[in-house]
Amino acid sequence: MRKIISALFLLCLLASACSPASVTPTINLTPPTNIVLPTQPSCATVNIEPTPGPESPSLFPPESATDHSVGASEAVVSFIAYIDYQDSRSKFFVDVAKQLLEEFPEEARFTFRPFPLVDVNDKSALAMQAIEAAGKQGKFWDMHNLLFAQYENWANLPAVDFEQWVTAQASTLEMSVEQFKSDLKSGETIAQVQKYAADGKSIGIPGTPLILINGQIYGGPRDHGSLRDITALILMGKRQFASCPPLTVQPNRQYIATLRTERGDIVIELFADKAPITVNSFIFLARNGWYNGITFHRVIPDLFALTGDPSGTGDGNPGYYIVNEFDPSLQFDRPGMVGMTNVGPDASDGQFFITYAPTTQYIGKYTIFGQLLTGMEVLLSLNPRDAQPGSDTPPGDTLLSVEIEEK
Repeated sequence: MRKIISALFLLCLLASACSPASVTPTINLTPPTNIVLPTQPSCATVNIEPTPGPESPSLFPPESATDHSVGASEAVVSFIAYIDYQDSRSKFFVDVAKQLLEEFPEEARFTFRPFPLVDVNDKSALAMQAIEAAGKQGKFWDMHNLLFAQYENWANLPAVDFEQWVTAQASTLEMSVEQFKSDLKSGETIAQVQKYAADGKSIGIPGTPLILINGQIYGGPRDHGSLRDITALILMGKRQFASCPPLTVQPNRQYIATLRTERGDIVIELFADKAPITVNSFIFLARNGWYNGITFHRVIPDLFALTGDPSGTGDGNPGYYIVNEFDPSLQFDRPGMVGMTNVGPDASDGQFFITYAPTTQYIGKYTIFGQLLTGMEVLLSLNPRDAQPGSDTPPGDTLLSVEIEEK
C-alpha cells in the first residue's frame, strides 16, 4: 500500500524547539459582520482504502466452511494466509495475527490455509499431516497453536525424531494416541497434504506466508505495526464520506468547539470569518462523530499536539480534501493556535493541531482556523508521542468527542 505521509511530519522533524507558554492568549469573542461566504467549498473527494476490490476474478478460492478461521464472523478486514508450519516467517506472521486479534476482535478475521513447502523444508509435509490427524479428533487449533508455540523445540529435529515428538504431544492434547498415529500416516491424510501442496503450486504461490487482505495480495511489511496500521486504515476507509460536506457555516456567527478528552476539556474558538471552508469541514466532521474516540497521534513538546485521524496512523483523511485558507491577520505567533494539516497545496485533510508555542515556521503552510480559549493545562498534560508509520508506539491520549456551540 502506498502511504500518504503528511508534510507536517517532515516539518516537525526539522522544527526548532521553543519553550511552552503557561498563559492562555486573550481572544476577542465579538463575531464579525458583513462577511461574504463562498457559494461552494473548494473540495475534492479521495479514497485511500488500501485494498480496493479486484478488477478480475481471483485465483484464490473464497473463504468457505472448510477453511480454518479465527476472529469476527462479519469481519471488515479479512486476512487469508497460506502458511507452512516449518517456516519461521509463517510463525512470525501467526504471532502477529494473535496481536491483531486482541486489538481488533470485532473487526478482523484470519484464515490459515496450508501450503507445505515440501521441496524446501524436510518436515513440512509431516507437520501438516500432524495437523490433519489432530483435526480428525477436533484438535486442529490445539495442534496449530502447539506447533507454533514450540517451534524452536522441533523445527531442527530430524524427521524421525519429530515424528516421535509430535506423537508425544498428542497425549498432552488429550487425544487418542493410537488414533493419532494411525491418522498421521494414513493414505487419506498423505493424499490431503499432497493436494495442499499441489493446489498452492497450481496457483503459483512463491513462498510462505502469502497474505491476502480483503481478497487482494499483500506484499508489504508483515510486522505488527505495519499490519495494525493497514487494518486501522481499512476500518477508517469504511467511515470515509462519499462527498464533500455542504457549506452551512455562517461567517457572522460565533462557533465554539469543546474537545472532550480523557484528561479534561479543551475549548477553542473557530474563525468562521477567516477560514470558512476549513471551519465548515471541521464542524461537519465533529457533528458526524469523525473525531470521537480517536487518539492524539503526535504530541511534540514545545511544538504541537496533533489529532483528527481515526486510524491513528497520521495517514487518514475523511474521504475529501479542502483548499488551504491563509489570512494574513492570522499567524502562528503565539501558543494555542489551531491549524489543519495538509498533504500538499489545497489538500487540507481534517487532521488538526494546537500549538504549544510560537511556530512561525508553519506560517503560510497550514490553515489557521481557531485559537485556544481554555485548556492549555490539559494540552500540556498530554503524553508526548511521536509514532512513525508502522511503529509499535502505544496509543496516545484519547479525544473522546468534539462538541460545537453556535452563538
